[in-house]
Amino acid sequence: MGTMAAKEVLKKYWGYESFRPMQEEIVTEALQGRDVLAILPTGGGKSICFQVPAMMKEGLAIVITPLIALMKDQVQNLQDRGIRAMAVHAGMNRREVDLALNNAAYGDYKFLYLSPERLQTQLFQSYLSVLNVSLIVVDEAHCISQWGYDFRPSYLMIGELRKSIDAPVIALTATATPLVAGDIMERLGFKEKNLLKSGFERPNLSYVVRKTQDKIGQIRAVCDGVPGSGIVYVRSRSRAEEISASLSSAGISASFYHAGLGTHTRADRQEDWKSGRTRVMVCTNAFGMGIDKPDVRFVVHADLPESPEAYFQEAGRAGRDGLPSYAVLLWNGTDITRLKQLEQVSFPSLEYIEDIYHKMHVFFEIPYDTGIGRMLKLDMAEFCRHFKLNKASAYYAVKYIEREGHWCLNEDMDISTRVRIDVDRTALYGIDLPEPDMPLVLESLMRLYTGIFSFSVPIDETAVARRCNCSVERLRQLLYGLSVSHVIKYIPADNATVLYLQHDRLRPGNVQLSPKRYQMLKSTYCERVQTMMDYVEEADECRSVYLLRYFGQTDSAPCGKCDICRGAVSRAKELGAKLKEWIASRDGKYSLHDLRPVFGMDGDEYLKTLRELIDRKEVPPYE
Repeated sequence: MGTMAAKEVLKKYWGYESFRPMQEEIVTEALQGRDVLAILPTGGGKSICFQVPAMMKEGLAIVITPLIALMKDQVQNLQDRGIRAMAVHAGMNRREVDLALNNAAYGDYKFLYLSPERLQTQLFQSYLSVLNVSLIVVDEAHCISQWGYDFRPSYLMIGELRKSIDAPVIALTATATPLVAGDIMERLGFKEKNLLKSGFERPNLSYVVRKTQDKIGQIRAVCDGVPGSGIVYVRSRSRAEEISASLSSAGISASFYHAGLGTHTRADRQEDWKSGRTRVMVCTNAFGMGIDKPDVRFVVHADLPESPEAYFQEAGRAGRDGLPSYAVLLWNGTDITRLKQLEQVSFPSLEYIEDIYHKMHVFFEIPYDTGIGRMLKLDMAEFCRHFKLNKASAYYAVKYIEREGHWCLNEDMDISTRVRIDVDRTALYGIDLPEPDMPLVLESLMRLYTGIFSFSVPIDETAVARRCNCSVERLRQLLYGLSVSHVIKYIPADNATVLYLQHDRLRPGNVQLSPKRYQMLKSTYCERVQTMMDYVEEADECRSVYLLRYFGQTDSAPCGKCDICRGAVSRAKELGAKLKEWIASRDGKYSLHDLRPVFGMDGDEYLKTLRELIDRKEVPPYE
């Protein structure tokens, strides 16, 4: 099946006449059965690269991604196109996972989306022999590399998966340095190295860096000066709320978004921003993953990011439609001090890290040699209060333990509303319920969810409310009333941090934390921080050229649009005007010998400008 057939599939399911740059090459490699690592910029249409070949091959594509929200969006998107797809993620219980995997094996599905933690579960492993896998797709592939800025140990299981499944791999990422790209291919067991990389240039994007003490004033100036919608990234939840309030009071339509908001609130705010009802979203980095809004005109970073990868990916959310857009980075001395302090706090001592490992198990009352597979709802603030710990140090210790593969931390997990009917089915109709709408709710739950008498099942509140012809808020009141009457067990929806234990609790001295890896991770982290500090303090090199070189693209030309390039243009204009005035005062008669005494140390700069003026015939040649 060649390019023509691929284009027919693209047209049939997605309605596009042709592929974007690089998409066709990636699809061709996959159809020929070769492993491929594709580095495509944010918004480069990554999903098409694996969805089209998966539709053309027999069997099921396994798609591994750490982003549950993105997973749900893509599954919904495929289902809307009449394509059978499903997701298995950390918010599901064993029975739901078993049912989903059974459907994937025997139900003619084309896509199974998985979070990486699921790969090593016995349940998933038990289905491997009956899954007819056509492709293994690894999204956010930089997560498999210890050299990457967002390493996740659960990704290392994908290399193991390849030993059981003989299917080609499509690995996708938006940000990978040459070192990380090589590491990804090695860890995914590529049969031969095969890297396809599109140019990272974003010709419509102007990078601007401003040193300022008045960041809110600068953000307002960007909002006033650039029409259209925007994103403002900040480092903390409180900053998001503060800046959003300041913009709103200045008459700018703004809202804020962070992981501390409830699931429905976040979904509503995201929708308001995507539809244009809200113009500016002020947010932490919890916002933006998988959000495909093409007409973002500006992205402002109000705080200095810790890595070029994170900055490039977030700034790249501006101007995906190809129209002129701005990536503005605001900084001052405080940012530099904060990053230097962060270097210290991000890598607490190995002794401290091991102590946190044991304290966490004590906190959840987990004895030695038990605990594997447990999912723990973690309130980090409560944990730190209990042991009188510094929040930042404890958090980075927990993250470091995750990097070593001892547990997995999901910081932004949506937990669905769950309901179990506690009364026997036959006795249900004889119960005197306090509100007339309650029987309809129970009837709807019984029809929609088999097993609701035996298990706490996750319910779709919107679907149940629609069936009962009431609002979601009203449904929640009725569910609460039923639980108070002891008719149902009701666990409301939540957004929580969940800690998933990868093995039983180890005894003191057995928690393996490699000093060599610790030093390697610390030094690569410090290099990334230094690169960001050098970026903002750079005064001569084009912003785009600087960033692209970091990602291994060494032959790029100055963009002509960033603050450095525009500064050089205005400087050249200023020099040209001075030269023209000086030459006119001498009636057009002058020599190079006359030039240096007048213009001093800048003689070479003036000479370059003079030659350009002569070439354009704006001044006569020198004698």
